[in-house]
Amino acid sequence: MSNPNDSRDIVLAFSGGLDTSFCVPYLKERGWNVHTVFADTGGVDAEERAYIEQRAAELGVASHVTVDGGPAIWNGFVKPFVQAGEAYQGQYPLLVSDRYLIVDAALARAKDLGTNAIAHGCTGMGNDQVRFDLAVKASGDYRIVAPIREIQKEHTQTRAYEQAYLEERGFGVRSKQKQYTINENLLGVTLSGAEIDSWEAPGEGARGWCARREQWPAEALEVSLRFVEGEAVALDGNELPGEKILAKLNTMFAQYGVGRGLYTGDTTIGLKGRIVYEAPGLVALLTAHRALEEAVLSKQQNRFKPDVARKWVELVYEGFFHDPLKTDLEAFLASSQRMVNGEVLLRTTGGRVDAVAVRSPHILNSKGATYAQSADWGVEEAEGFIKLFGMSSTLWAQVNGEGGNG
Repeated sequence: MSNPNDSRDIVLAFSGGLDTSFCVPYLKERGWNVHTVFADTGGVDAEERAYIEQRAAELGVASHVTVDGGPAIWNGFVKPFVQAGEAYQGQYPLLVSDRYLIVDAALARAKDLGTNAIAHGCTGMGNDQVRFDLAVKASGDYRIVAPIREIQKEHTQTRAYEQAYLEERGFGVRSKQKQYTINENLLGVTLSGAEIDSWEAPGEGARGWCARREQWPAEALEVSLRFVEGEAVALDGNELPGEKILAKLNTMFAQYGVGRGLYTGDTTIGLKGRIVYEAPGLVALLTAHRALEEAVLSKQQNRFKPDVARKWVELVYEGFFHDPLKTDLEAFLASSQRMVNGEVLLRTTGGRVDAVAVRSPHILNSKGATYAQSADWGVEEAEGFIKLFGMSSTLWAQVNGEGGNG
């Protein structure tokens, strides 16, 4: 039986961009047989997908496979993220969490090939290298090769070096120069660079899917979502796979500019990161789920659950996707969703989305009372409750207030 440690096959997570294109000849010249994997997590159209396959062939890879990452990104990230219901630092909806599903696809290919060597095109400056490396390390005994980090030891202008390296070997480089760094997948779009990095107002070009204010339709948009145990299962009455629901929500709510934000956060490596993000579908899902959850969970559940959710989000953001604590937290989240069943009507006229109606057999209604309207208890019961409920504060005021012993 062959030893994976002796194999000269290496699996490269491949996108067809400058960094991963550079990785192919760089690795080949160091004796590796390069096998590329493109995990399609919803960020490209058919033309771009074909280009990526053609680019891999042009660079002379030993093999190339394209993997549909839609179901994996829904089940592995979207479902628990929506059930958690919290964004990173209260704002950012973790739009690059497809990285973990890309790692899974690369590891599956490595297993097929009988090798333990994995390569990626992450730089040494950002969060993605942490996510890739930790996800690989948590999955077994693998050798990680990161060519871009290696060349950064000797070259400060790495992108210029990569371009020259490819051109010297007869490989063309796409001429288009992006003003912004753009990441796009089923979850949404992030944009950084240029004036965004300088804490200035984003320019007109810093836009992904979301329509500008003057482009919003005149008529309001109403959409219904049905949930079973906290998972969206139907859109406007039509049962669909989760990834299809999210894709449709992206298209529908992007027309109304929903889900766009400007965010500065604390990155894993300690720097401040500032991005424009657009997540119309995720924001719609989060809004609907929260409205249903608020109505069916108990007071104590609604109070405690955000603490668990914030920790889950921190683990995912910082690369601990396979940490056992994340699994433990997901067990709690799944338990909390047992009665999160029902239908929510969303409405937007542009810019924001509201949950305007909730229907569920599990709404915690009291048959004899409605808040601020009617009650099936008496005045004496209300006064007695208030007296006991506020006893500690009342005693403090009596003992330590003006004229007291303090």
